[in-house]
Amino acid sequence: MKLYNTLSRRVEEFAPAGDVVKMYVCGPNLYAPCHVGHAMSYIIFDVLRRHLEYRGFKVKHVQNFTDIEDNIILRAQAQGVSVQELADRHVRQFYRDMDSINVQHAHAYPRASEEIPAIIEIVQGLLASDHAYQADGDIYFRVRSKPDYGKLSGRDLDSLIAGARVEPGEGKEYPADFALWKAAKPGEPSWDSPWGPGRPGWHIECSAMSLKHLGETLDIHGGGQDLIFPHHENEIAQSEAHTGVRPFVRFWVHNGLMRLPESEEKMTRHLGNLIPIDEVLQRWGSDALRIFVLGSHYRSPLTHSEEALQAASRAAERLRLAAALEGGGNEPAVDPEPFRWRFVEAMDDDLNSAGALAALFDLAREINRGRDQGRRTDDAQAALRELSGLLGLTLEEPAGPDRAGAGPFVDLLVELRDRLRAEKLYELADDIRARLADLGIALEDAEGGTRWRRRD
Repeated sequence: MKLYNTLSRRVEEFAPAGDVVKMYVCGPNLYAPCHVGHAMSYIIFDVLRRHLEYRGFKVKHVQNFTDIEDNIILRAQAQGVSVQELADRHVRQFYRDMDSINVQHAHAYPRASEEIPAIIEIVQGLLASDHAYQADGDIYFRVRSKPDYGKLSGRDLDSLIAGARVEPGEGKEYPADFALWKAAKPGEPSWDSPWGPGRPGWHIECSAMSLKHLGETLDIHGGGQDLIFPHHENEIAQSEAHTGVRPFVRFWVHNGLMRLPESEEKMTRHLGNLIPIDEVLQRWGSDALRIFVLGSHYRSPLTHSEEALQAASRAAERLRLAAALEGGGNEPAVDPEPFRWRFVEAMDDDLNSAGALAALFDLAREINRGRDQGRRTDDAQAALRELSGLLGLTLEEPAGPDRAGAGPFVDLLVELRDRLRAEKLYELADDIRARLADLGIALEDAEGGTRWRRRD
């Protein structure tokens, strides 16, 4: 199995350092609901975990909740609620969203507010080793104390200085230094520390949570490409400076970003151009969203479009119908193993989910062909369901509000049409077919009977 490592900038053979794959994935900042761009990232890392486990690895998956940060504080103040109340609301929504897109829960979901003692301990260590310094109640990491700072993003200090900003009131020694601890301000949550009341900076939170729950070296650290700098760069610097252990992470895995077709800008809550997860699910369903995401390579940007989601919905329907065919013929049976081999080979090649999906569609086509030829298809259908599950596909009928309960009535009309055709009442049969087509239902007459699907 091979994965692209952002740190080395090449595809490398993957194996964990120990008996368990230690995987940390950056989770949401809890100031607003997750959008479909978040769903893209969480689907990708869910599939990575599923494939690791399928290949025989034991995985410990940790994903954080950021519940202390400038944005959540500002949003809570604007809404007149406490930071904890706002965070709790979005944690509940997060779990509902993940369940709705069939993302497995991580083994642990630490929250930054629950890790203050661990954060303080790391900051104390960085101060003692002269990697950090105090300035007017704030504590900053001294980036020049880490000669290899910038190794993940490929940036040098000269370029960092050109883009760095020093806000009024900041007492930085160097413009690229970043905050580990911020002195308390009126109206903000704060905790006691050896340096007075305050709260942690954003970057130190992930280091504390990952070190506590997974140890000094992680096998995989995941997140979107927008986190490479400064967040992940700073995680490396402070973690390796604190522990003295290198590398902090053996494989850095970053997914491409969701973009909108109008501007090609990334989907972000800051720009207000997000698309809620439930809006996509109500129209297209979980399997369509997953096929849309997994149909491209995880490191490539993905442009959101209605046409692509519609095509993904039709693709999901093809897989579902092939897996749900009833009965079976005689030998020779449809052999699923060549398709399984292609699926695994694709996934082993830097998580080539598009290639894996192609193997599934070819298997579905072979099942349909075999069924029409009177061949036995039960083993192939079982393999289709199994491999689809490795991509998190449920192969279940979408349950949006405009779809619920319609299936039995369509079945009844299809049965009535079959009777009309048997009685040579073709005009009436054709009328039913046309009326169903107007409602977005396509009929497919095959040797084994009439099947229907939604065209969306």
